[in-house]
Amino acid sequence: MLTFSVFPSPKVSDTVVEPYNATLSVHQLVENADECMVLDNEALYDICFRTLKLNTPSFGDLNHLISATMSGVTCCLRFPGQLNSDLRKLAVNLIPFPRLHFFMVGFAPLTSRGSQQYRALTVPELTQQM
Repeated sequence: MLTFSVFPSPKVSDTVVEPYNATLSVHQLVENADECMVLDNEALYDICFRTLKLNTPSFGDLNHLISATMSGVTCCLRFPGQLNSDLRKLAVNLIPFPRLHFFMVGFAPLTSRGSQQYRALTVPELTQQM
């Protein structure tokens, strides 16, 4: 089972029970999930502020960023190819020990939705975003 888990941050938390929910759910993720793609809520907000230049990011902006990342991670599962064509092969290639199945995902290039048509990125800008 592949999961995408958004972990809370004390800086952008709006609910008191978010840390408790995250703490209590980690055991279930360790025991029952095969692969966990971890997303940091504070990092998502920082990306929206610094890279995408959004003053007040909405949940739609955060969800768009997460969905683009999920689409990139699951691309090898949805389209035919030789490498990582199913979850078992993905796990064999990425997991060194059975309990170490938590991954931090990265995605580039990051551009705001309004400037995607005319923005050209250089190699140093791409490596800085990763």
